[in-house]
Amino acid sequence: MIVVTGATGTIGRALIGELGGSARAVVRRPDQGEALGCDFVVGDLERPESIPLKPGDRLFLNSSLWPGFVRAHQGVVDHAAAAGVAQVVTVSVRGATSSSLLGFGMHGQADAHLKASGVPWSILAPVGFMQNLAADVDEEGRFFGSYGKGRVGYVDARDIAAVAARLLTGPVGPDATYELTGPEALTHDEIAAELTRALGRPVRYVDLPVEEAAVHLEKRGLPAGTAADLAALMSQIGDGRWASTTTTVADLLGRPPRSLREFLDVGTPD
Repeated sequence: MIVVTGATGTIGRALIGELGGSARAVVRRPDQGEALGCDFVVGDLERPESIPLKPGDRLFLNSSLWPGFVRAHQGVVDHAAAAGVAQVVTVSVRGATSSSLLGFGMHGQADAHLKASGVPWSILAPVGFMQNLAADVDEEGRFFGSYGKGRVGYVDARDIAAVAARLLTGPVGPDATYELTGPEALTHDEIAAELTRALGRPVRYVDLPVEEAAVHLEKRGLPAGTAADLAALMSQIGDGRWASTTTTVADLLGRPPRSLREFLDVGTPD
């Protein structure tokens, strides 16, 4: 059995589709499971024992970030190890370390625990999702950051799901981290030009110094410390660490990852 956590999220929904309904989704409420159209159980990552796992099962471990993320993910990994699962496939982020800022650090801590667990593991390490780009554009056609001229090879979350499906349904291979990107790395000015073309209205990227970006994020409702860390993290990404692209998606799927233009022209299913 393939057990999928985070099944109602962007990657999780796409993964359920890739698996053709032959998975067991873990959801917070019954109505969420009914909407997915596959077998489901009601469970909670903060209660690892609520996730039904048996020897030989394969677990897709993913969720959004929240303050209890690290503890919950570590608990689920321990539960999976005790159950004797055959494999854990999890979603992290490219370049995550235990000492990184914000979610990068959370993922780094969770990844380290998984690697030390003794459970066969595959860590998917994507860069940013294409799905988030248009959502960041405000009513005046602007989106903000402190990336400078740094390039980022944004990836379609559906390609991440397709890679997860490939790993979960094929033979369990050696433990490995898979860095996932789109086919090209663009500056945020170039991304703004693609959004302008696709949306049919002007879109402009506004690059801010880290201190000004922190103030902007704080005005949007983030706590001061989080805003400062997020602005610093964007600046770090802009230094080029996400500028290189990988062939991982193509190597595993036998097709190239979707480009930003393809993503914007076709869009995503509801």
